[in-house]
Amino acid sequence: MIENKKLCDKLNDVLSKRPEVNPKIDEIIQHDDKNIKGFFYQYRWMSNFHLCEIPFIGLNFPSTENAYMAAKSMDMSTQIKFQTLDAKEAKKLGRQIELRPDWEQIKYDIMYHVNLVKYTKHDDLREKLFATGDKYLEETNWWGDRIWGVCQGTGQNHLGRTLMKIREELR
Repeated sequence: MIENKKLCDKLNDVLSKRPEVNPKIDEIIQHDDKNIKGFFYQYRWMSNFHLCEIPFIGLNFPSTENAYMAAKSMDMSTQIKFQTLDAKEAKKLGRQIELRPDWEQIKYDIMYHVNLVKYTKHDDLREKLFATGDKYLEETNWWGDRIWGVCQGTGQNHLGRTLMKIREELR
């Protein structure tokens, strides 16, 4: 689990400022007065990969991605594995585990809940979310996620819509 908040904050700061290794980012993002399309650079904190402690299902996870992936399973020993993985590893493992029988019915509620925890537990992130005003938030991506985000102009953008809902509810 996250032992040192200062270390995590420093790592998140470095990740938000460093040049990304994929040149596709600059081709797909749109950060302007009305939109935040693409959770990269100064908006990386909206990503589910952002490091911040997320207490959920009686465990502590290093990101909302980890907590969400752990919730896919009903098996406690499987859920515990997600506590020590980085978000990329958690996403990979989440695709390999046996899904709980009701997953399709609850997955959107789980994403809402883990992000609600993120923005209620972490004052700094809540203030950043409020600072987005009424901008449209979109998880623009190049990796083909058309459920949680938008790729090549198409997608349901459930993550962006979830964040806008939380922003409105917490105001």
